[in-house]
Amino acid sequence: MNKPLAYRMRPKTIDNIVGQTHLVGKQKIIWRMTKAKQLSSMILYGPPGIGKTSIASAIAGSTQYAFRMLNAATDKKKDLEIVVEEAKMSGTVILLLDEVHRLDKPKQDFLLPHLENGRIVLIGATTENPYISIHPAIRSRAQIFELKPLTSENIKDALNRAINDEENGLGTLPLIIKDNVLDYFARATQGDLRSALNALELAAKSTEANADGSIVITKDIAEECLQKKSLSHDKDGDAHYNTISAFQKSIRGSDVHAALHYLARLIEAGELKVIIRRLIVTAYEDIGLSNPAGVARVVTATEAAEKIGFPEARIPLSNAVIEMCLSPKSNSAISAIDKALQDVRNGFSGSVPDHLKDAHYKGAEQLGSGVNYRYPHNHENHWVKQQYLPDNLKNKTYYEPLSTSKFENALSNQLAKYNNK
Repeated sequence: MNKPLAYRMRPKTIDNIVGQTHLVGKQKIIWRMTKAKQLSSMILYGPPGIGKTSIASAIAGSTQYAFRMLNAATDKKKDLEIVVEEAKMSGTVILLLDEVHRLDKPKQDFLLPHLENGRIVLIGATTENPYISIHPAIRSRAQIFELKPLTSENIKDALNRAINDEENGLGTLPLIIKDNVLDYFARATQGDLRSALNALELAAKSTEANADGSIVITKDIAEECLQKKSLSHDKDGDAHYNTISAFQKSIRGSDVHAALHYLARLIEAGELKVIIRRLIVTAYEDIGLSNPAGVARVVTATEAAEKIGFPEARIPLSNAVIEMCLSPKSNSAISAIDKALQDVRNGFSGSVPDHLKDAHYKGAEQLGSGVNYRYPHNHENHWVKQQYLPDNLKNKTYYEPLSTSKFENALSNQLAKYNNK
């Protein structure tokens, strides 16, 4: 069975790795470790298809150490035992352990002493944040290196290398691929070299030759061969949560262009419920009392989006995001409730003042409940000065107006009026 192009084009030495120059470039840490053959266990962390396996195999190729690959989720403890026995007989083995965040305790306990004595150099690969998902016992014995998404230029260089490589690539095929088609492969895969190479190979091998024998890859063919899912993201992975975080922070920071960009990413991933929830939360948290009418319009827009679904839902969502970005901002409401919650959680509650206690039962008056309560509607402007907070908190302030919008200015003026009476 023929191995995929992405597999065949894996770098044999560290000098052939595409991108990741902050780690494998000359004089950088992994370059130095490899050159000196002073390897330590490491965890390579980053999105799919950017070279985690390639780095591991290139390290092995550069050092001439034995190289084995296992998957923490699917391979058994017995498979680990075989690798360890090999290391005992032949010396150091580099073990690439994919999905290392799914390593269970029995496998972990078996592996740890062999990491300690250096028989096994573990290279763990994961798309999950290792500081959250990997057990501290493994994490403390490995250096953590974050890999960056490849640039379009990185991917285009790798595609050209594959097109011209006659031994492992597509160099024996009479391919004709215009530069704009390679640009499309490089951009549309969003830093995922594996997807780009596999789509290129599918295009090359499924396209019939012209009368002159040449295989012409057009952009239409490229679009057919590139799976749409490359534009999506793992709903449980860091990319998902990072996009949501950037989306909310862009709205909070009033950057309409960035917010629309992240909205487009979430739309392309089909995340309607996530978008709706985040917009409503952001509206109340970051705009709140500075523009209550705008907050209400956000809720209306999200309800419309939910009813009509994609693709049309993008229209009310775009309306909401643009208004939210350009609206005045205030987090006075969330700040106020969080201060009140902090007091309650820290034990600063106190007894409800007697005059505010429930008086709708026989004998309440004898207990002092409800006595001397002053009914505001019986007074001018429906307001009368009296204590509402418990004695130990009676001078506490929670709400502080934080914006200069017309609405919150009115609230601020009303608050000042009550405070000064």
